[in-house]
Amino acid sequence: MNKRDFMKSLGLGSLAFIQPATLISSVPVPPKKVQHRVWINPDHKDTAAELKQRYQEYKQAGIGVIYFEEDSPLHFKTAKEVGIAAHRWFWTMNRGDKDLLANHPEWYSQNRKGESCATHPPYVGYYRFLCPNKEGVVEHLKKQAEEILSKDYVDGLHLDYIRFVDVILPVNLWENYKIDQSKELPEYDFCYCETCRSKYKSAYGLDPLEIEHPDQSPSWRKFRYDSISNVVRNMSAVARQHKKPITAAVFPTPEIAKRIVRQDWVNWPLDAVCPMIYHGFYRESVKWIGDAVSEGVKALRGSFPLYAGLYLPDFKGDDEQVRQGIKLALENGAAGVSVFGKLTPSLLNVLRSTIS
Repeated sequence: MNKRDFMKSLGLGSLAFIQPATLISSVPVPPKKVQHRVWINPDHKDTAAELKQRYQEYKQAGIGVIYFEEDSPLHFKTAKEVGIAAHRWFWTMNRGDKDLLANHPEWYSQNRKGESCATHPPYVGYYRFLCPNKEGVVEHLKKQAEEILSKDYVDGLHLDYIRFVDVILPVNLWENYKIDQSKELPEYDFCYCETCRSKYKSAYGLDPLEIEHPDQSPSWRKFRYDSISNVVRNMSAVARQHKKPITAAVFPTPEIAKRIVRQDWVNWPLDAVCPMIYHGFYRESVKWIGDAVSEGVKALRGSFPLYAGLYLPDFKGDDEQVRQGIKLALENGAAGVSVFGKLTPSLLNVLRSTIS
């Protein structure tokens, strides 16, 4: 199932080389040259002529990078011909591959109740997350990154689902699943497999299942932040060997990312980051886009650029609200936006108007 269909069923989202960044001041200053990005699942029925015209329009709208969910030499090469960098969008920890499920069920993450994602996927049937500490997992992911980046028409690697299962969903989704996640529930709290518990116990002298309130343990949380960060470091090393950029789609702010999916993306070795600031998921107004960008930019302190991820359906077809969201992102230090949704002619006009 592709990302677009997956998000539709779940209600969730799950990002050209970057110039060296400078330190951000206390008052973020928009970059002199704005660049936008877009997430796309390529349609293999598209023709070369159709794609060339489409991507020329994207380029004119300020889109400098496309994140392609699937491999498609025609799409990648046509984008490159018109001056758009073509990156492969790669599901990292969420892997429901039939061969992995059949041959390595032991690689999958387990919740606090001892249930494996391989047999008891949370929320929806496609939520099958690997454990970052199981022997063989990191090497498997590195091998796949190597295969992707070795192709001459692939300009970079974009990590998605580089995290644990959502221990808490955005509040707007609670009704969808008839659950109250005012606190962390055991069935959504991962990874309590034997490997992770043993590794944590070696470092801290205690099995996390023996902690009275494991959801409140700073060291147990840090252990899981570090486990995902280790995967990122390994994937980044592969990208560096190929002299190609690596980016990631992450949760909207450093605080939210750490709290609900165990992501510490501020400290990852990336070339850029695309926080998914999907304001509707959190029952926030468009104004919150600026708040989220500001928090991320200040936390990064110039380590690498931030492109605000915008979920177009949240704007209900209101192009002026999209324009306002982009303006807020740029005013608060974003280098541009990365959009998920249908790029209509009017939406491209909005993007074009923001790149001056």
